[in-house]
Amino acid sequence: MAFRLSNNLVGILNLITFLLSIPILGAGIWLRREGVTECEQFLDTPVIIIGVFLMLVSLAGLIGACCRVTWLLWLYLVVMFLLIVLGIVFTIFAFVVTNKGAGQVLSGKGYKEYRLGDYSNWLQKRVTDNKNWNKIKSCLADSKVCTDFHDKYLNASLPEFYQAHLSAVQSGCCKPSNDCQFNYVGPTNWTRGSGVSNNPDCNLWDNDPKTLCFNCEACKAGFIDNLKSSWKKVAVVNIVFLIFLIVVYSVGCCAFRNSRRDNDYHQGWKP
Repeated sequence: MAFRLSNNLVGILNLITFLLSIPILGAGIWLRREGVTECEQFLDTPVIIIGVFLMLVSLAGLIGACCRVTWLLWLYLVVMFLLIVLGIVFTIFAFVVTNKGAGQVLSGKGYKEYRLGDYSNWLQKRVTDNKNWNKIKSCLADSKVCTDFHDKYLNASLPEFYQAHLSAVQSGCCKPSNDCQFNYVGPTNWTRGSGVSNNPDCNLWDNDPKTLCFNCEACKAGFIDNLKSSWKKVAVVNIVFLIFLIVVYSVGCCAFRNSRRDNDYHQGWKP
């Protein structure tokens, strides 16, 4: 009875996982064939790898549990154990690297500004690498974050603009730093004033919609702050996923033990 219950449960859980892997794999193949932007092409390989991995692992668990193939169940449990360990490591790492850094509140402004040096060294190295940042810039351009920002605040007066609640990416990438003391013409159109600033971002600002402040440290900091928020959410979801994996792993261990006991019984019994 215990053998049937544990094996059937493992089989059902892996059948669900197998079915979920099909649309994931299909999405990856679609991105590879139809993706036209660098951002889409950057995503296709990881999505395909995840889809194939889930499909193979779920098949191993499904066949091992339902057909009583002990060595497949053993392989499945090894992979599950490694996944649990990697999940724990990733969760701890995510909380550590996102623990540092926050936006700076500006007097009389509804938005915050961001400084690259406030964040963890590991995240800083990821965005200061030109190859990585060029891909990130491509994704930001594809998302039209600054185009939407421009359209939303096109008719806003200066006082209204200063009270706007901007996202970290909008604040860092779509407008110049407050240190620059530029004159406001429009949300993405500013003229240089007579003030002098030591902030290097001031020299990098350009009213060209393709440039704006995408090369600024503030933009990189804004992206990190956005990434930081996303990673914390992923880490929380990952904890729930880890609990699920541990439950499945425990049931799988019962199925493996019962399967091995059943095989030993049949091998030892001679009519």
